[in-house]
Amino acid sequence: MKEMFEIRWHGRGGQGAKTAALLFGDAACSTGKYIQAFPEYGPERMGAPVVSFNRISSKPIRTHGPILNPDVVVVLDVSLVEQVDVTAGLDNEKGIILLNSSKEPAEFAEKLKFTGRICTVDASRISIETIGREIPNTPMMGALIRVTGMLDIKEVIQDIKHKLEAKFRNRPEIIEGNIKAIEMAYNQVKMSN
Repeated sequence: MKEMFEIRWHGRGGQGAKTAALLFGDAACSTGKYIQAFPEYGPERMGAPVVSFNRISSKPIRTHGPILNPDVVVVLDVSLVEQVDVTAGLDNEKGIILLNSSKEPAEFAEKLKFTGRICTVDASRISIETIGREIPNTPMMGALIRVTGMLDIKEVIQDIKHKLEAKFRNRPEIIEGNIKAIEMAYNQVKMSN
């Protein structure tokens, strides 16, 4: 892994882009990495496009500005590719785009005009099957771990399980559903290149 890895999350209000960035950052922190996890605030309303970010490094992070050139872009709602330039600042050769879609990665190459690595996972379906409603953020974390290889899936699952147990102590179905969603997405992500 390079010294500092930057991730930009695109979603819609209510899909959990901010929560995913925070959980992913916490999981990276628990493995000994330095992290930043922050949203970009704008008109915060249900369904509006939202953006969140992560910086992950093995050394202290001294940068505190916006992420302009991410290594990975995670898109929780594939309809955003029609509204937002999700490839902005992404290296066309080394960058990775991870999309919540049941389609094959190759179907997005021309539309996005992107020659880097494109990955897809049907996080919406996975979340409905495991959590009982469409919240694609936790499955997308599992897929992100797989496509980047920057964190150990078992360590992340243990950390997230511990955090969910503290929050949902009396609702084991939520804990189990989210863990299963992460594992399923990790195993079902489709990768190009």
